[in-house]
Amino acid sequence: MSAASANPVPSAPPSYEEAVGINVNYPQPYPVPGPGQKPDGKGTNLPPHVGQPPPANNPITVQTVYVQQPVVFYDRPVQMVCPSCNQVIVTRLSYDSGALTWLSCGGLCLLGCIAGCCLIPFCIDALKDVDHTCPKCSALVGSYKRL
Repeated sequence: MSAASANPVPSAPPSYEEAVGINVNYPQPYPVPGPGQKPDGKGTNLPPHVGQPPPANNPITVQTVYVQQPVVFYDRPVQMVCPSCNQVIVTRLSYDSGALTWLSCGGLCLLGCIAGCCLIPFCIDALKDVDHTCPKCSALVGSYKRL
């Protein structure tokens, strides 16, 4: 029995506040507003964070880059930004005789349309190649080849 009285039973471990040394008698977790300060905390000056550098006064430059998706040209007008004049446009179409027009003419000649009927493909826009131009600066912005 004397051995039990020599080693007293340990009590509960210390609380967090006692272990780290926080004043447990301080009733409020935030600073009490002083005279001339509002109780909402807007007039308080908080200490700077330890270990962090002060904010730099260097202005941040932001560069905005617009990436235009590739435009696919067909036989219809396309709304786009002209790469030449940088204006939003709807392209103007012009039709030129291309490979499909000449092959259609040759095919009609082989079928016996010699009396001028073989020239009909040159009158049909659906068989011609299409060039897209800017209506403002007349620059060629794209083309659509049938073959």
